[in-house]
Amino acid sequence: MGLNEIELSSIVLSGLYKNSLVTLNEEKKVVETKSEAAPKYLGGNKKNILILAKSDDAVFVNDKQLSFLTKLLEACKMNIGDVAIVNHANNPMNISEIKKQFSPKSIILFGISPSSIKLPIDFPTFKLQEYDSCTYLCAPTLYELDVDSNDGKVLKSKLWVCLKKLFEIN
Repeated sequence: MGLNEIELSSIVLSGLYKNSLVTLNEEKKVVETKSEAAPKYLGGNKKNILILAKSDDAVFVNDKQLSFLTKLLEACKMNIGDVAIVNHANNPMNISEIKKQFSPKSIILFGISPSSIKLPIDFPTFKLQEYDSCTYLCAPTLYELDVDSNDGKVLKSKLWVCLKKLFEIN
């Protein structure tokens, strides 16, 4: 399934474009006003869970990575509407911008180090870290996780153990 074949609900669409306003003035010219620092993200952010990933070849993440994330979210009894997915390659942000824009309860960093978002702490991959009213999880890139090999299976199982703890899944 490609990105063009995904049907987005009105809630998701309004979440995607909530920082853009288009109005028509009396001369029928289109005027767009936009929040200067508002990053583009995919999802509805209903549960205040931010997924930060790097994808040089896509606006958010490529089709294969999105499929992997969708399956991962389904296993956690969630969907795209529950999270916000930001491509850090296109929208580099620091933690203060992230907190202001998303008010996250949890942040999952796929292939992104804590220092790259200017977190004042460092922690290893696959370790849940509490800091400043937020739980962080650092994981390998989506590409590394979604590989059909023994290494990929090991990484996925380590990620699943952390996600079960993070989202209290039995």
